Parts: sequence; structure tokens; C-alpha cells
Amino acid sequence: MSINHYENFPVASLLLPARLRPAVKAIYAFARSADDIADEGNASADQRLRELHAYEAALDRIEHKQAAESPLFQTLEQVIIEYRLPLAPFRDLLSAFKQDVVTTRYSQFTDLLDYCRRSANPVGTLMLHLYGAATEQNLSDSDAICSALQLINFWQDVAIDWQKARIYLPLEDLQRFGVSQTQLASGTVDHAWRRLMQFEVQRARSMMTGAQALALRLPGRIGWELRLVIQGGLRILEMLETVDYDMFRHRPKLSKGDWFLLLWRALRMR
Repeated sequence: MSINHYENFPVASLLLPARLRPAVKAIYAFARSADDIADEGNASADQRLRELHAYEAALDRIEHKQAAESPLFQTLEQVIIEYRLPLAPFRDLLSAFKQDVVTTRYSQFTDLLDYCRRSANPVGTLMLHLYGAATEQNLSDSDAICSALQLINFWQDVAIDWQKARIYLPLEDLQRFGVSQTQLASGTVDHAWRRLMQFEVQRARSMMTGAQALALRLPGRIGWELRLVIQGGLRILEMLETVDYDMFRHRPKLSKGDWFLLLWRALRMR
């Protein structure tokens, strides 16, 4: 359900029609490279923001029908024109990446969902546009699935994000369940932590299952692609439960055996 370290992005999957693979790769290249600007290397915050601003300027050039200045945006421009893709999802992704540079804590769950709206949901939106299936109901369900996938990534990566000085668990939830940031630093898994993560896991699961009818509505390969994505996310939640929410020492990772299970469950979705 993911490739490399940019989660939630079905790139050149065997289920992806060959005609769409170049378009998906172009979108992925944009998202991956922009995310790397925000997250990778030793650049200062100001430098990262300047480089992301340059990406925004490149999108402006596409919007105003001015020639793109780099191979990445030349290819992206062709895809945007050919498939009549909206520019808003690309801008939303850049907004989220800029937020990653300056924001390391989220006070409320609504704040986190707003971040997911811009960091994850655009991927589903663009995929639906590529497939010509961007109806209002489909977009709504896609948003819920993409946000749930983003939350699942956060839950499994608690320890990794802490090493980057980030906490994606809402601070209001930490306070509600009596979990301190010091506990995150030490990786202490106690009753309070398990109650917190049980709550977060169930919240993400409810979002996912509440919108999974989208995978049954979409025909052909896109429907099967989405079924596997959904089942992959739900499987990660199961694995978090299996290790008693100790993702500090047992980060869930899908194995080859898991993929057979995902296929079986995808076949049985109703």
C-alpha cells in the first residue's frame, strides 16, 4: 500500500492500468521530492520553505500557461493538461509540507485532521480524477480513507516521529489518557499508553471502515487497488494490537504472508 517512505501512494502497482502509470509516477515524483525538501537533509527551516515556495511558483507557471522550467514540472504539466487535473490538491500537498517544517505538535484532533486533509487526501483526489471517478460521494469517502491511512502511519511511526522531534498524537488525547511527552521519549508502554492507543486505533479503524464502500463502488482495477489499500491499513492496526501497542520496539511491517491475507480479505469484502 506504499512505496519507499512516502506512504499511501500506489505507484505503478500491478493493478494500476499501464496507461496511467506515467501520470501516477509524475504525481509521485512531485510529492516525493517536495516531501524530501521538508524532511530530509540538514537544510535550515528557511531554506526548506524557500524551496517549497519555488514549487508553488512552478505550479503558478502551469496555471498561467507559462513553460515549465524543470524536467519534473515539464512532465507534471503534461499530465495536468492531459487529464485536466485540478491544481488545488498539489497546492494542498505543498501547504502540508511547509507545515511539517514549522509545526511539531497538534493540540486537537481537528488540527490533525486538517493536516491530513492537505497531506493525504489530495492523493486520493488526484487518483479519482485520473480514473474519471471524482464524484462528490467518491471524493468524500476517499478523504476519509486517506485521512485514516495517514493516521495509521502516524500511530505506527510514533517512535520514528519522536526522533524527528514531532508528535502527531493530539496533545488533548495525551492529557486525557494521562500520557506525558516524557513517556514518549522513554518508550514506556503502560496501562495509560495502551488505553490511549486503543482509542486512536479504533478511531482510525472506524474512519476506514465507514468509507470502504468506495472500493466496492469503483469498477475494475481501481476498485481492487483500493481494496488492498484498505485491507493493508486495517492489517497494520491489527498488528499494533497484537504487539499490545508497543510500536517503540515492534513497528508493524507487512510481510509477504500478509499480502496473501490482504488479497483474501479483499476478495471477501462486501
